[in-house]
Amino acid sequence: MKKVLAALLALLIIAGAITTLTGIGPSFLDKIKLGLDFKGGVYVVMQAETDATGAELTALMEQTQTIIEDRVNKMGLSEPVVTIEGQDKIRIELPGADDSEKAIETIGKTAQLQFILGDGSLVLDGSKVKDASIGKDEKGFNAIDLEFDSEGAAAFEEGTRKAFYGEVINPTTGKPDDCIYIVLDGNVISSPSVNAVISGGKAQITGNFSDEEMTELAMLIRGGALPVGLTEVQTSMIGPNLGIDSLHSSILAGVIGVVLILLFMIAMYWVMGVTADIALLLYIMIVFGITALLSQVLNLPGIAGFILSIGMAVDANVIIFARVKEEYYSDKSLRVSVDSGFRRALATIVDSQLTTLIAGVVLYQMGTGPVKGFAATLMIGIVVSVLTAVLVTQFLLKTTAETKLLGTPKFFGFASKRFMFKREFSFIKYRKYFYIVSLVIILVGVGSGLIRGFNYGIDFTGGTMMQIDMHQTVSVKEVQSVLSENDIEASVVHAGENNQEVIIKTTKSLDNAARQVVLKDMYETFDLTAKDVINAEQFSASIGDLLKQNAIKAVLIASLCMLIYIIVRFEWKFGVASLIALIHDVLIVVAVYGLFQIPINNPFIAGVLIIVGYSINDTIVIFDRVRENLKFMKKTKIEELLDKSINQTLVRSIMTSLTTIIAIIPLYILGGTTLKDFTLPLIVGIIAGAASSVTIASPIYYELTMLTNRKKYQGK
Repeated sequence: MKKVLAALLALLIIAGAITTLTGIGPSFLDKIKLGLDFKGGVYVVMQAETDATGAELTALMEQTQTIIEDRVNKMGLSEPVVTIEGQDKIRIELPGADDSEKAIETIGKTAQLQFILGDGSLVLDGSKVKDASIGKDEKGFNAIDLEFDSEGAAAFEEGTRKAFYGEVINPTTGKPDDCIYIVLDGNVISSPSVNAVISGGKAQITGNFSDEEMTELAMLIRGGALPVGLTEVQTSMIGPNLGIDSLHSSILAGVIGVVLILLFMIAMYWVMGVTADIALLLYIMIVFGITALLSQVLNLPGIAGFILSIGMAVDANVIIFARVKEEYYSDKSLRVSVDSGFRRALATIVDSQLTTLIAGVVLYQMGTGPVKGFAATLMIGIVVSVLTAVLVTQFLLKTTAETKLLGTPKFFGFASKRFMFKREFSFIKYRKYFYIVSLVIILVGVGSGLIRGFNYGIDFTGGTMMQIDMHQTVSVKEVQSVLSENDIEASVVHAGENNQEVIIKTTKSLDNAARQVVLKDMYETFDLTAKDVINAEQFSASIGDLLKQNAIKAVLIASLCMLIYIIVRFEWKFGVASLIALIHDVLIVVAVYGLFQIPINNPFIAGVLIIVGYSINDTIVIFDRVRENLKFMKKTKIEELLDKSINQTLVRSIMTSLTTIIAIIPLYILGGTTLKDFTLPLIVGIIAGAASSVTIASPIYYELTMLTNRKKYQGK
């Protein structure tokens, strides 16, 4: 029965994956929301012009968010997103918006709240409202308490007198109208009837309000009393054609990456690889299902996070398989090796994946926009990958080991024990050479970046980028001429097929109005329209400063959290050695960017943070083996013990790094600029992390151990 269940489970997973992912049957893909990267549209970050702080600022931002949500919902766009970012910023995403100028103007104008009688005459405007709070009427039902200033109190008393005594005639019905209409931006949000002449500057709106309706109405009314100016600090406009191209290329890259991993696992691990592939297909379906159920918006960084998490799902399986193989070569039967291998690999899997999860949590909390999508997808993937590897792979592999046909060392990819490769390498002996090589790379790369200046993108320096389809090859001078007429200094480069596109970059942050002036001249000079603008981005200098601060803060917090975790799970020497290796990995990535003048931007920060979480995986696997060997090899010299531990886990380190890179490379090649920005630091960091776990972390642990042992000896 167990074998029958395993076979049915495998068939159901394969059939479900085929029908779900191809769209033949019920598909999660149809329910997943696509972000601006794929649908095209506009997103803008607006900063509140206010000196308010603390609770006052929080309330102000919440009511501003409510007003903007009401506005964008009336723009007829599919699933707009309005979120508070940081303390004083509002991020608005408008998928499908093709008129960025109109969208930004609509979002940014100050709220207009009015109290109007049934005949259209104005009673008072929102500036006369002191407060609108949540209350209860005399019967204990939900109500809205209003308070007006002195001028507003007099005007409201006069308005209620007219409405109550039937002096107001509604022009539509021709009958007396006893309502006072509360209108926000031309839309009626409430129309309470007047039951008495209200004086004293206080009034109450009663009715059958739910808690949610009451809270929203109070916020909308307060919004008129507390209007806040909004300044455009970051904007991005993505044309629909660019979005479709990004969708197609990222899906193709993702499919290629997944297929390569599936084939690689079978080629390297035979039957074990097949069980891992089945678990991986289930993993993909679960992640897509969760994404759809949570209504999470899928964007390009989310795709990158998903592919990276697939590599990490394989990582868990590789740890298991390496341990099973090792158990078998220690003269155990195949069945016992499978059982023992899973049991001994579990702690290593949990420790290695939890460290990446810590980095993902920090990234989600401190990241913005697309970076949050990257972190959310990654965190979901980590949790699901552990579950599928531990539960599904274990069940299928144990059942397979018990079958007569497949439960043989040959089908498990195990060579005869007589032909085992027993060569072991010495690493600790050559540690000084490793230190020198790493130090030279860091000094040359970082020094080059400091001397020549790092190539910061406009999201760090502030500035504007516009990519326009000219439909012909236009000289740089012609474009520069139009820019000069507007007193704008910018770099202009060609792009696209036959150089028919131009990319304009300025170090000056051009707001919506300034951009539209430049674009209007471009349209007239080259006979273009707004549809020819493929992409546009704008960042204020303040956004760049905030990104740098958050990046440093996030790296420090993530490193500290992981240090504490490792100290608790291992000991302080392991924690310090891991932290030094992490600093090494980050510096190597920075050195590569400085040496080759690769643009440093927001996705780079996300990449560095994931490196902080992911590159420590190999280190933890080695240290986990060191900790285990310390229990059984107490009389062995620490140098020999470390070399033994590294050699025991070396193949696993190479394989996991290789599978993750295999998954990421198609994204780098086919994914376009945004995905390249995310994946390049990951590729560099994964390679650096795999190397540093052997050449930096383990030697540093050796140095710390020798130092503490020497002090103990001297003390005695």
